[in-house]
Amino acid sequence: MSTPSSASVAIVTGAGSGIGRAVAVRLAGAGWRVALVGRRPEALAETAALADGSVTAHPCDVSDAAAVDRVVKEVLGKSGRIDALVHCAGTNIARRSWEQLSGEDYRLVMAANLDGAFNCVRAVVPSMRQQGAGTVVVINSDAGRQANAKAGAAYVVSKFGLTGLVQSLNAEERGRGIRACSIFPGDVNTPLLDRRPQPPPAEARVKMLQPEDVAEAVWLAVSLPPRAIVEELVIRPA
Repeated sequence: MSTPSSASVAIVTGAGSGIGRAVAVRLAGAGWRVALVGRRPEALAETAALADGSVTAHPCDVSDAAAVDRVVKEVLGKSGRIDALVHCAGTNIARRSWEQLSGEDYRLVMAANLDGAFNCVRAVVPSMRQQGAGTVVVINSDAGRQANAKAGAAYVVSKFGLTGLVQSLNAEERGRGIRACSIFPGDVNTPLLDRRPQPPPAEARVKMLQPEDVAEAVWLAVSLPPRAIVEELVIRPA
């Protein structure tokens, strides 16, 4: 399906799997032009094959600020605007408790989860300011509101950081037409579950949120009239 040149444009990070893939497919199906960002080209290709719409793949590690800048420049060069950034990229490690956590693993999680978000927001906000409009959606976690042992220290710290990042963005940029939303999901059935010290069984995963559920929450945040901001949205399994 082709989309008109006036279609809204989104960058979706973490688009190779899980929530990022579901968000990209949802936006493309609604007629948006979607730039798929992720580390693995083959995973982005799989997402592109699932999307009924206009998508482009941009392999990129979001913890690399220069690489993020290049992707944003490519998207602006082709589309002329960026209407939404949906940041879904993130990771965790198996050895995550205070008893086990190494400095190296802590920095790895922070680089992917928090530094990556900062790099992407910093890269897209200037163009949003220029056009006087834009939406930033960050996939956070219920661990970004209340710490829990299951998530691990590094993940919790990174997600609390994302909460502050979004709050500061709204505090400073809403007057320029930029709005930002933190989505705080409970357990979601994504490949990240396999990095838990004890991955949950299949029967537990079917009772969790599914990536498509979170994609619908993203759709709400990006499709509301520009005068409305969903600043924070908590979504949990029923």
